[in-house]
Amino acid sequence: MTRWHWASLLLAVCLSGCASLPGATTDTVDGRTVEYVQAGQGTPVVVFENGLGARLDWWSKVWPDTVAETRALAYHRAGYGRSDASPQLRDGAQVVQELRALLRARQLPPPYVLVGHSLGGLYMQLYARQHPAEVAALVLVDSTHPEQMRGAGNPDLWPTWLKVAFRLGTSDVVKQELAALDATGQRVASLPVDPSVPVFVLSALQTPGASSALAEDVRQKRADFAHLYPGSTQVWVDSGHGIPLEKPEAVVSAIRAALQSARALR
Repeated sequence: MTRWHWASLLLAVCLSGCASLPGATTDTVDGRTVEYVQAGQGTPVVVFENGLGARLDWWSKVWPDTVAETRALAYHRAGYGRSDASPQLRDGAQVVQELRALLRARQLPPPYVLVGHSLGGLYMQLYARQHPAEVAALVLVDSTHPEQMRGAGNPDLWPTWLKVAFRLGTSDVVKQELAALDATGQRVASLPVDPSVPVFVLSALQTPGASSALAEDVRQKRADFAHLYPGSTQVWVDSGHGIPLEKPEAVVSAIRAALQSARALR
């Protein structure tokens, strides 16, 4: 990501509280405690994936309208909230494997509408490319780009203050996920897109505090999702990176459109 994007994410990580969605509980999956919340009725099931450092409360403004439409599940990845940490590499392949195990444990059948914000969007892209038969639709909420760590996104280009703040202000699991992000992106890029899976892309219009050159770099990466997913529906949202909290109605609308598309394809 660009330095502006990383600064925005670091602020989100530092501000993200310990609040959770109503009804959050835990289950034991493959010998590890996983915190999740599940509610609603109907199919397809909507599955939420958090961004880097984010917790369940990031979906608090989206959750009520979603579970009024269908069944949904949100959870904390390993090392977040009440979910046990894992000794496994924190790359996308491992995250997808653990999420699929949780969905099986909860007896939630595919195909799913996968909703991912920021880094969670990159994980959901990997899920959709690895297991397209399990995906009814994909909703990417200002998602991390597969090439996000390349070029201007290289952490070596971060200013010293941001490097120090990230080192001191983030947990071990956040650092591990960041370290594995480029490998996850390259794995996503190496796999084909299934054109039968409807894709809905929400892209933020705002880059507050960025120079004009930096803002253009951010815009180009966001715009490239239309090329990554030909035939996708891209909506530009008058928001910063935190769309689920700043403009939750945009996320709800995209989920409803994804559900409608998925149900029409049955």
